[in-house]
Amino acid sequence: MATMTAAQQRAQAKVEYNAFVAACPSRKLLDRISDKWVTLILAALGSDGAHQPGADCAGEPRAMRYSELARLLAGISQKMLTQTLRSLERDGLVTRTVVPTVPVTVSYELTELGLSLYEMMRGLKAWAEVHMDDVLAHRETYDTRAG
Repeated sequence: MATMTAAQQRAQAKVEYNAFVAACPSRKLLDRISDKWVTLILAALGSDGAHQPGADCAGEPRAMRYSELARLLAGISQKMLTQTLRSLERDGLVTRTVVPTVPVTVSYELTELGLSLYEMMRGLKAWAEVHMDDVLAHRETYDTRAG
């Protein structure tokens, strides 16, 4: 049996990624990126954060300070925002920049990898905003019929 280099092993594993297989590492990635806070952070960093619900989020991607993200993402705790940003940075989806000012300024920005995911998430977020009334109506019909 021939010995494979580390690069060859990675290439082989990449060919074999299949999220339908229980042990596939892409399942953990899908779990992480399907989190609501990940979706909302990507949407915030991918646009100007000033759009109206249901409107096209076509603002230019830009860096945002931690405090801006915290204000924009109603309901997120400081702990959850910090944990989510760290996981996004670890996965290479955002970069964290520290500017030595008084007080220190920390900003987050999408990487090229993060921008590619943002494009997909943007559509998902827009779909949820546009179709929420339909989903609520279906839920009500179902609950009335089931109850």
